[in-house]
Amino acid sequence: MACVHQSRTAGKDYKALIEALDRLEGTRIRTNIVTGDEEQVDGFGLIDASAIRRKHGLDGRLLYCEVKLSDWVFNAIRHNEVLTLHRDYFRLRKPIERRIYELARKHCGQQSSWKASVEILFKKSGSQGTERRFRFAIKELAESDHLPDYQVEFDPETDMVTFTNRGSMKAALTAPAAEPWTGPLDGDIFGDARNVAPGWDVHYLEREWREWLGENEIAPKNPERHFIKFCQSWFEKRGRP
Repeated sequence: MACVHQSRTAGKDYKALIEALDRLEGTRIRTNIVTGDEEQVDGFGLIDASAIRRKHGLDGRLLYCEVKLSDWVFNAIRHNEVLTLHRDYFRLRKPIERRIYELARKHCGQQSSWKASVEILFKKSGSQGTERRFRFAIKELAESDHLPDYQVEFDPETDMVTFTNRGSMKAALTAPAAEPWTGPLDGDIFGDARNVAPGWDVHYLEREWREWLGENEIAPKNPERHFIKFCQSWFEKRGRP
């Protein structure tokens, strides 16, 4: 549960709060997982319920607003899988621009800069389009220079993209880069990984998993089981590549 306080008490502000909660409760996310000849489809909302209490009357003072998060959102917050976004993120018109910002926010974060190849960015994006169109979108972003928080530079000779912190995200100068986790993993587990994340390169997922473990300083007691859960969660969020 979360308690929200509202400073303004005009009728229009109360109405806006109701409409915002309606939008959140009406937002649904649906994922599917294919295993062999079976498919599992799950649906969930951002919030499960909300309650408002206020003084009676058009301009009645709001006493409290209670919101119950869905299990999916709560678990994402608990496992630090939710990132804050710049307000101008919602002004980005193209979905691919939003996805590129999300990648920069995750991997560059508060660092001064982060560099990656177009190929890697394309795979991380989970884009349904072609790598050629994705590269064109990168070029447009670099030329327009309108991505929030990060400046985008594209080098066509090396096919590398550099994201530079504009300063709106305070640079973490003292934090060293996290090293990928290097523990052992039974090679037989890759067959199970392909079943829970169909279409994805399991070795690419392994690299992502190891980097995630390193960033979060996690040494799993059962690496194979942890890796499968990671692949399953990856597919739930992104679907097929």
